[in-house]
Amino acid sequence: MTVTYTFDVFSSLDGFGTNSGSWGGYWGKQGPELLEHRLAAYSEEQRMVFGARTYRAFARMLAASTEESEVRDAWVTRMRSLPATVVSSTLRGPLDWPDATVVGGDAVDVVARLKEKSEVPLRSHGSLSLNRALMAAGLVDRVQVTVFPVISGQTGTEPVFQGAADFDLELIASRTLDGRTQELIYRPALHA
Repeated sequence: MTVTYTFDVFSSLDGFGTNSGSWGGYWGKQGPELLEHRLAAYSEEQRMVFGARTYRAFARMLAASTEESEVRDAWVTRMRSLPATVVSSTLRGPLDWPDATVVGGDAVDVVARLKEKSEVPLRSHGSLSLNRALMAAGLVDRVQVTVFPVISGQTGTEPVFQGAADFDLELIASRTLDGRTQELIYRPALHA
């Protein structure tokens, strides 16, 4: 039996995963309900899956942060304590992550094996190109998009689904957090 794989991503309304402007983290729209909800989601037992680029970005942000910064929000601290698999042909262990393993090879093959062997669900936060490839291979069971109430047309970077295949999405859950941020969870299927 295979475990569930969730692609968890933050996005502006216009589809950008990050920005180069002065918005700050969460585009400045985080609130207590969002942060509590994120912590609850990451409090469940699961294994994180990252591509090398996202792992490096997290490691760099955490190393440069202070205990009081939003980079160290409780859910991020919890995420960092979860076991993680980093799919990379360039990184070598040991990594600056308490329970992380580097696995080389094709990401589709690596995650297919993980889905078969893991005893806990898999989750990836970010890792856009990795997750687009996994979606195309039919390995992503859920796409969890947290949509912040901003349009970052001038400063938006990293379009979340740029270059992705076409997918039909079945909405399986939705909620509004702090009266303004939407969390949408979809079951993706390649569009035929």
